[in-house]
Amino acid sequence: MQFRRLGRDGPEISVVGVGAWAIGGPWKFGWGPQDDDESIAALHKAFESGVSWVDTAAVYGLGHSEEVVGQVVREHGGEVLTFTKCGRPWYGREGNEPTYDLRPETIRFELEQSLKRLGTDHVDLYQFHWPDTETGTPVEDSWAAMAELVEEGKVRWAGVSNFDVGLLERCERIRHVDSLQPPYSLLDRAAAAELIPWAAANGTGVICYSPLGSGLLTGSFDAERVRNLPEGDWRRTDDDFRPPRLEANLELARRLEPLAERHGVPVAAVAVAWALATDGVTGAIVGARRPSQVDGWLPAGNLRLDADDLAALG
Repeated sequence: MQFRRLGRDGPEISVVGVGAWAIGGPWKFGWGPQDDDESIAALHKAFESGVSWVDTAAVYGLGHSEEVVGQVVREHGGEVLTFTKCGRPWYGREGNEPTYDLRPETIRFELEQSLKRLGTDHVDLYQFHWPDTETGTPVEDSWAAMAELVEEGKVRWAGVSNFDVGLLERCERIRHVDSLQPPYSLLDRAAAAELIPWAAANGTGVICYSPLGSGLLTGSFDAERVRNLPEGDWRRTDDDFRPPRLEANLELARRLEPLAERHGVPVAAVAVAWALATDGVTGAIVGARRPSQVDGWLPAGNLRLDADDLAALG
């Protein structure tokens, strides 16, 4: 397993981390029903195989993902870093509809709830999930609240997810941004234009999410599987899973097959390794709902694609 430092001041982390979005189970942006026993087994498999961190969020399954993660981290007993996120609160809202809220008091409230679910007194990396588009709170006020949580010892490192360069620069003037979490994959390369270079220039680590295109780059998808996605799986209505983009995405996944055969690894591992080959990327967040899915991407942790491999993928 390769390890890299998360930014200039962060911890050494394995280049692959396990993502806990799907294991939250049903909610507005869920992946359909999940089996907690399989989710628990998948997390144990990842940690026992050298993965040193897990990324979750309060809103995943409206708290259930954090509960499952907290249980497994305690059962594992070893040093596993827990990353979670705030800023999409649903508490007390009609239909549990999440909003976008980074008011300082909301950030503190959400952290306290997350600590209870995770069963710990601190979060290793606490992240703003999305920009605040609802309350009008200046990001400087939000980030100052995050800085206070670090000073108090409730948060070890502070990061953001889905922020643009303008917001990053405003945060950086208040306190260093330890980590940035953007979407990044063969299907969505936008972060390479400005975000990843900004992070590299400012000593900010990058942990990219959806390096498998939410499953499209695993080599196990076809049009029939898309048609049979369960009710409650957000991908049923996503444009990447509908014509005409679906056909192009599946064709790209097929281009991974000869590279996977050459290296003797699953297709998913090649897709993740491509993201990790980008200068400035520290690690990749890869989901798993059952142990077999961990087996699909785990080899990316020690897979180095050469120039010919990267050229073949454009």
